[in-house]
Amino acid sequence: MHELAPYAVSPENSRGRRIAEQSSPGRTPFQRDRDRIIHSTAFRRLEYKTQVFVNHEGDLFRTRLTHSLEVAQIGRSVARNLYLNEDLVEAIALAHDLGHTPFGHAGQEALNDCMKDHGGFEHNLQSLRVVDVLEEHYGAFDGLNLCFETREGILKHCSRKNADKLGDVGERFLLDRRPSLEAQLANLADEIAYNNHDVDDGLRSGLISQEQLEEVGIFGRHLAMARKDYPGISGRRLIHETVRRMINTLVADLTRQSAMNIRDAGPASLSMVQEAPFLIGFSNQIRQEQQELKKFLRDYLYRHYKVARMSAKARHTVEMLFNAFHSDILLLPPAFQAKYHQVRHQAIADYIAGMTDRYAIREYRRLFAIEER
Repeated sequence: MHELAPYAVSPENSRGRRIAEQSSPGRTPFQRDRDRIIHSTAFRRLEYKTQVFVNHEGDLFRTRLTHSLEVAQIGRSVARNLYLNEDLVEAIALAHDLGHTPFGHAGQEALNDCMKDHGGFEHNLQSLRVVDVLEEHYGAFDGLNLCFETREGILKHCSRKNADKLGDVGERFLLDRRPSLEAQLANLADEIAYNNHDVDDGLRSGLISQEQLEEVGIFGRHLAMARKDYPGISGRRLIHETVRRMINTLVADLTRQSAMNIRDAGPASLSMVQEAPFLIGFSNQIRQEQQELKKFLRDYLYRHYKVARMSAKARHTVEMLFNAFHSDILLLPPAFQAKYHQVRHQAIADYIAGMTDRYAIREYRRLFAIEER
């Protein structure tokens, strides 16, 4: 592991695991966290969970798995330049989407509506629940028994009501403290990855056009640079070159601006980071350009009528599954019937949230199509 800054998370200043374990002679605690996440069942399922496009719509669109790998790569690159803990950033990045439902945001919104009288549903909380409770790989404990700092980074957002129930990992939301710089970095690496790769997938799908995107500042600028440097390229090669340059600009800006913020704040320890404002961030110009790109994607991709139609089908599927299980728990697999008697409707949410896109579609058919079983 490379040299760490005094304000970075290290094995020495970590708050450790909820259940004490012997240290590993060949790996740091955060390397062990990363390895446990990669070998988890929930991580493997990310291969068949999608962000914008449902899994069966094509093999070339991003999945939650490829997205998580891209976030980890971006995060590690910046962490190294800021002398932060790369292994912790990678662990958070790989785990941050473990609690996502099938069918992306449409699935989450539907499940949250179904659970509104039972505490609601939020994928950040579900990701934490996956690593704390739902994974069943170890004889000594439920979940993965990850380090506090990894769990804290997974929980990006949380209401005060929920934070009050979470013990140590919810404290910062009640005390108005910031998470580690590693957690802050993983969050913005996530933003870089999904914005730029939704551009790529949106163009590949034909739902948005290169001509439309040329009016968006950050895309238009980098497209012009790519054309200038490589006058003969077009099509997918031109798009890849443009998106690659956009990511490079964002990563460079994030690294530069964050280094300036850290220098100006002068934290000498991890505890000083927690008391300071958020220190990992973009420059004003790049932040505004990111917001312009987000707005474009919201208006022209996420609200495209074809995406809206698929999202409506996704919501319908999740709602029908939930209502069926809620009406008759005998329709649940036996393991989740047993859990229902312990945690009630949360067991239904756990079952549905753990589904991949294609499994949810098959389960819908098994329940509602006479010819399926």
